[in-house]
Amino acid sequence: MQQNNSWLFFLILSFVVVSCDSNWVFDTYKSIPNKWHKDSIVSFKVTPPDSINAYNLFVNLRNTNAYKYNNLHVIVEMIFPHGKTIKDTLEYRMADPSGKLLGTGYTDVKENKLWYKEQVVFHERGEYTVNIQQAMRENGKVNGVVELEGITDVGFRIEKLEIK
Repeated sequence: MQQNNSWLFFLILSFVVVSCDSNWVFDTYKSIPNKWHKDSIVSFKVTPPDSINAYNLFVNLRNTNAYKYNNLHVIVEMIFPHGKTIKDTLEYRMADPSGKLLGTGYTDVKENKLWYKEQVVFHERGEYTVNIQQAMRENGKVNGVVELEGITDVGFRIEKLEIK
């Protein structure tokens, strides 16, 4: 009887977790070993489900208390199936004015879901490539941060638009 209750609890918990996040289409993370080098590109291959509907796109990050900056600069490049490329340099706020890291999580690892693009329609059928690279600079310095500490994982997420 105890085994049946455990199995039932697992099924209910799985259903709750899946139903709370039913609008995702693509959601993948890649681990950053040690430090995120300025020349290291995190790459994702994505085949959108259709060329009609609009989707919201996000850059996801996991970081620890070792992340010492209030913001984050990244370069996000999207390469379309037929070769067209869009490249954006983006800045995200990572801490409040007091220095407390933003994001969700109860441990020293915080998860950040950061807007990349809204209401994107993937008009071209086929595989898209999304490349994400850190582009941090320290105030008053010309050269970028060579090895960025505190970012443990970089992710890319595509979501269906929420119907309200």
